[in-house]
Amino acid sequence: MKRALVLLLVVLAAVCAFAWQRRTRQRLLVSARELTLPADGALHRAIAVRLSRGGRIDAGAIATAGLSASVLPEGDAQIAAAVEVRSPVNPGTQRLVLRYRAHSVSVTVHFAADSSDRFGDGTPDFLRLHTAADRAAFRAWFTALADTAAALPPERLPREIDDCAALLRWCYRGALHAHDEAWQATMPMDAPPPLASVAQYAYPLTPLGANLFRVRPGAYVAGDAANGSFAQFADARTLWQRNTFFVTRDVRAARPGDLLFYRQLEQDSPYHSMILTGPAHNWAVYDTGPIGSGRTATPGEVRRVALEDLMHHPDARWRPVPGNSNFLGVYRWNVLREDVR
Repeated sequence: MKRALVLLLVVLAAVCAFAWQRRTRQRLLVSARELTLPADGALHRAIAVRLSRGGRIDAGAIATAGLSASVLPEGDAQIAAAVEVRSPVNPGTQRLVLRYRAHSVSVTVHFAADSSDRFGDGTPDFLRLHTAADRAAFRAWFTALADTAAALPPERLPREIDDCAALLRWCYRGALHAHDEAWQATMPMDAPPPLASVAQYAYPLTPLGANLFRVRPGAYVAGDAANGSFAQFADARTLWQRNTFFVTRDVRAARPGDLLFYRQLEQDSPYHSMILTGPAHNWAVYDTGPIGSGRTATPGEVRRVALEDLMHHPDARWRPVPGNSNFLGVYRWNVLREDVR
């Protein structure tokens, strides 16, 4: 009896040891150890992961390193998981490391230059902000910078802001910048707002470099980043035609960060723009441009006016209403353009 009990205990120990050994020997199997993805700043479900000995896989127990990636369960049985990788916007090769318990596996990912332009509007897809969080971050910074410019005394306003287009360019670049201490040191604000930054990329670290604005017609094609299709400067007409898209003529359907464009043909500079700010896009910020002409001309100023007052402007040419032929409509930056499915 005693020998039988000892034998049973030995057998149970062996079984437990075998089960433990089997469990600890579980290794990750990946669908590819090397792959190529477009450098478009988008999320890609790129890799499938399983356990070498089968069974349910705990996606939350798989850690990632080396790339911006997340592991998601796949299928009701959860015997596999998918690895979602966020591509950078600049081409190159990086290594993704997946760790599960004591085991790790690496995947080499090549990011190829991407010239996609799914809307054919001249803006490359790598520049478009693919997530709702990044689009919200852009709007928040863009409008905060516009309101900041309107609140600054003239002597503190950046010298580059000398007309309405310059105001748009300054706010646009600032919204896409890395909001670090080096950037803050160049800004005229006492303290930056506590806002999240765009995560997809940081200006000017994209294939376009500092040449952020489209200045030539046509869809984006390979080579446009270096052939003069983009520049650091763009006037109001170019911003309107090449860098934004029409949304509506009804300002009630606008969103904060949208733009109002006008064409006043009787003026020397016929194209003008305004930025809608405020939680309910109930303010319009704009730069007047130089006031007067010749020797009597004075520098312009950045103004902030209630949208309701603008709707009833004494000069009907400036009212953002459908019946005003000088009002071109509400426009939105191409980088905020979303697929409509």
